[in-house]
Amino acid sequence: MGTVTSEWTAADFVPERHRGRRFTAWCAGLLFTAVSVVVGCRTADTDAVTPVPQLLAFFPWLLAPTGLGLLLSLLSRRRLWLVWGVALLGLLAWFIEPYGKSGEPGGPAVAEFRVLTSNVEFGRGTGSLVPVIRRERPDVVFVEECEYTCQATLRRDFGTELPYRQAVVAAGSHGSVVLSRYPLKGTKGVTGTMGMPGAVADVDGHAVRLQLAHPMPPLPRQVGLWRRELGRLRAFAAADPTTPTVLAGDFNSSQDHAAFRRILDTGLHDAARLAGHPRTPSWPEQLLPVFGTQIDHVLLSPDFSTNSARFLDLADTDHRALLVDIALHQHR
Repeated sequence: MGTVTSEWTAADFVPERHRGRRFTAWCAGLLFTAVSVVVGCRTADTDAVTPVPQLLAFFPWLLAPTGLGLLLSLLSRRRLWLVWGVALLGLLAWFIEPYGKSGEPGGPAVAEFRVLTSNVEFGRGTGSLVPVIRRERPDVVFVEECEYTCQATLRRDFGTELPYRQAVVAAGSHGSVVLSRYPLKGTKGVTGTMGMPGAVADVDGHAVRLQLAHPMPPLPRQVGLWRRELGRLRAFAAADPTTPTVLAGDFNSSQDHAAFRRILDTGLHDAARLAGHPRTPSWPEQLLPVFGTQIDHVLLSPDFSTNSARFLDLADTDHRALLVDIALHQHR
């Protein structure tokens, strides 16, 4: 019997290689398409619909799929895909820059005080917040998701140091409180699903509007509600441009959300940005402490300067607290 032999040549592998390149190019195109949708909404200054608002919260991390798409484009030798990826990188780099004004007030400082904001996640982080307040000695404290036990604890432990308060007393995430060393005159606050109390503080003879922020998060079926409640916070910010204002809390939004940028567009400044921390993550602290997003803010009217800002780790809550030292300046 004769012997059957077979010889393979490089030409026989060409179709397989082409199929591999097509698959690689398809993967790159899929990544670029997803990123392009989010970047397109950012360019159009809209939060659009789910899942765009949720992805916008982690906007800087879109660099990762874009970089992977570029690598796949190189492997598949698709020049058009490479141009697409480079364009996306340029837009991402442009929009990652801090948003909003960063000017300093011109008049002399007439009062300096310390502000702390903390979401204690259904009150569970109260035990970690108490020693932070004792150590850092803030003059004004905004506490979100401060339910009955949380409010009772803060009243018991700081009734002397922070004797003035304005609160929405409720269970779970609905309760919130503003504590102050300065006398407070309560206001009606901002209407929301969760408590957002407000007050006017007498800071060494100067009236300062204080407003706690805690709108609903952009859950898949509640993006409209989230947008409306951020709109109410914007209306508060714009309502009295002449009185010094501190708007602080868990905004459930970052500078990459159009609804949050519209609050900044009223003239408020982000204290963390003024102190050089525009992208420091504040949530979710327990799951993604490095790859999180900054949704906890202290926003200030142009009457204020920021001396420092620190994000503090707390146990038993998925948010980091934000501590800022600010100065109120006199109008010239």
